[in-house]
Amino acid sequence: MPKMTSDELYAFVESDFPQVVGFGMKIEKLTDDDLILRLPVKTEHLRPGGTVSGPTLMTLADAGFYLLLLGRIGPVALAVTTNLNINFLRKPAAHRDVLAHARFLKLGKRLAVGDVTFTSDGSDDAVAHAVLTYSIPA
Repeated sequence: MPKMTSDELYAFVESDFPQVVGFGMKIEKLTDDDLILRLPVKTEHLRPGGTVSGPTLMTLADAGFYLLLLGRIGPVALAVTTNLNINFLRKPAAHRDVLAHARFLKLGKRLAVGDVTFTSDGSDDAVAHAVLTYSIPA
């Protein structure tokens, strides 16, 4: 069972990190080990050529892993990204929501490592894959 529920995570980021709330993503699933975020794709998420932009996917990766981590360890606001590497695999569908599936690869006392796999709603084909490391304050 996660230390923080989806509602508690929303309340925390609304007060401490409101930029995440304004992005428009919604938590679909939250467990101790994984999280699924849904981003309803809007015009502001698209780049020329009619695809979801890289910065949108990077934001979704970072926010998703942050929420997964806080769901597990509690409201540690100063947990910060130390590395984010993303590979864009294929063009996401511009007219479908993006789903981001975040999971832990390793959770230690001071570092958390995980990955996020992205799909377009209705497809199992990965459109991007990110690996992240977070530093957890003492």
